[in-house]
Amino acid sequence: MFSGLVFCNDCKQKLYYSTTSYFEKRQDFFICSTHRANKDKCSGHYIRAVVLEQQVWKHIQEVISVVTRYEAYFRAEMEQRLRVQSEETIRIHKKRLAQAEKRISELDRLFIRIYEDNVAGRLDDEKFAMMSTNYTQEQADLKTEAKSLQQEIQEQERQAENLEQFIYRVHKNSTLTELTPYALRELVKAVYVEAPDKSSGKRKQRVHIEYDLVGYIPVDELIKAEQA
Repeated sequence: MFSGLVFCNDCKQKLYYSTTSYFEKRQDFFICSTHRANKDKCSGHYIRAVVLEQQVWKHIQEVISVVTRYEAYFRAEMEQRLRVQSEETIRIHKKRLAQAEKRISELDRLFIRIYEDNVAGRLDDEKFAMMSTNYTQEQADLKTEAKSLQQEIQEQERQAENLEQFIYRVHKNSTLTELTPYALRELVKAVYVEAPDKSSGKRKQRVHIEYDLVGYIPVDELIKAEQA
């Protein structure tokens, strides 16, 4: 049920689900796709599927507990965090959007110029065709990026609505006794797996959960602050 949701915390590429008939189901695991293709580019980030499920389910249970017990506090804290994050994200996206739109306009002017140069004989047909193709492709890529940036800006500007929708989803799943594929997909956007830490002599591994609509939720911080 985690297919397509699990990523390497270092290279940000997907972790592939692996299984074999020679092992029990509890031995199925996820491994970094970059590492599987080239072991020098990233470490394995190997994690057993049952361990991943346990960690994610534990965190989701903690989120459900915080939201249902301290909803007003959770809403206020997350609104504050999301507002700060959104303002910075919107600023960066708007800056990049302005750059993309400026370059799109420049490409329009450059295309007109090379067309006129071609007609006047200052630019041969072969070079014109090559430059035209390059400009057209660059402009198409920039337009796609601009559309994505505009959508992301709109999404960030709807953070208050997103938070309420997330709280609603949490309440809807508050009576869960086990993690289901539906609940996972409704609540979680992505899971990032760190490389294992063996410095203490024991294998320890952390995962970071990005929740749909609201991003990362610092459950431990919220609980400590509320109970202080």
